[in-house]
Formats: sequence, C-alpha cells, structure tokens
Amino acid sequence: MGTIDTTFFGLPVVWHNVFVAFLTFVYVFSVPPLMDYLVTNHNLSRDISRKITHICAGTVIIFLPLFQDGHWSQYLNVSVYVVWALLFIQKGLFASDDDQAIKTMTRTGDKRELLRGTFYFVIVGIICGTVYYKQFAGVLAMAVLGWGDGLAPIIGMKLGKMKYRVFCEKTVEGSLAFFAGSLLAGMFFVWLIVPAAFNFSTILVIAIIATVLEGISPREIDNIIIPTAVILLTTLL
Repeated sequence: MGTIDTTFFGLPVVWHNVFVAFLTFVYVFSVPPLMDYLVTNHNLSRDISRKITHICAGTVIIFLPLFQDGHWSQYLNVSVYVVWALLFIQKGLFASDDDQAIKTMTRTGDKRELLRGTFYFVIVGIICGTVYYKQFAGVLAMAVLGWGDGLAPIIGMKLGKMKYRVFCEKTVEGSLAFFAGSLLAGMFFVWLIVPAAFNFSTILVIAIIATVLEGISPREIDNIIIPTAVILLTTLL
C-alpha cells in the first residue's frame, strides 16, 4: 500500500501517471451527470446531490496509491481539481441557470455559489495533493473534508431532530455523522495511502476537534476552516 511497485502495462512512469490521472477524470466527471439525472427525474434534493458530489470529490484520493512517486507527473493527481477550479470560475460567472453543475452543486441554484464553498474545496484538494502529497496531513484533511463534512448535512437533513445554532443552524445528529465519517474515512484512507503514519489516537482526537469546529463554523468557509485545522493539528499531535 502507499504506492504500487510497477507501472500499468509496463508504461514509462510519466505515461503511467497520465493514465491514472485520466482515471480520476472518468470517475469525477461521471458523478454530475448521475446527480443531474437523480435531481431531474427522481426528485433528489439539491442539497443531497451537492453533498454526494462533495463526498465523491473527496474520495478522489483513493487513486493516490496508483501514482508512481519521484517524478513530476505524480502531481497530475490534482489535475482534475485544477480543471474543476477553472470550470467553477467559468460557470460561477457565465453559466446558465439550467447548467448541470448549477443544478447538482448548489443549494439555491445561484451560480455564484460555485465561487465560494465548492471552489474552496477544490483549492484545498490542490494543496493537499501537492504540498502535502501522500502525507498524513493531506490525506487526513481530505478524508475529513470529504466524508465528515459530506455526511453531516445529509444525516442532519434526513434524521436531524436536536438542533443547535452558533453561526448557523446545525443538528446533533449531523455532528455525530461528521464525527463518524471523519474517523472512519480518516482511518481507512490513512491506512490505504500512508500506512506507516497510521495512529488511531491521533486520528480520533483530530476527528473530535474537527467535529466541534464544524459545528461552530459558518457555511461556505467550513471548507477552509476544517482542512486548515486538521493540517495544523497533525503538526501539534
């Protein structure tokens, strides 16, 4: 685990990493059409669609073990995030109201939402895949951001009864889902990608602190606050 030992089909490292990057594009760009179909034909709410997309985007790190290290092309792991960042700028400024991304990745159908929370998410993904490439901090930050922050509103909307408010309304059930998603995803992805750095107690403590921070964070900027806090905590614990 961490990195595969040989390249696919005996390809040179650069073409191997290009091929793996291509697989990330196939994966990521298959999600919006599926969500658009469910929103349009099966009454899936925008909020749920947005968060499922959020979880799937965070799960791109599952491809990291396939990238060969020690070559500049390892950083192609973030190419899909770079493309999405450019698309969010274009769509956030110029897209029509019936654009697929607007329907599946925004809460209200306002295209300018793509320039806030979703845009911050892909910027974090770019940083974690370059500055913190295959490091405990970057892997855990994306696991917490993708799964913890993705599950919390889904469970909160569907099952949330006990509400509380700091900057915006949250639910206890949603916060518990954030904690469970962060802990389990953190354990899985760290074990998969950087097994030598696996430390259950550290992941547990960070998941607890991240849960508290998510509960008191304003909407939109939690996509910045949560991964920043996770990365800082990995240097302290």
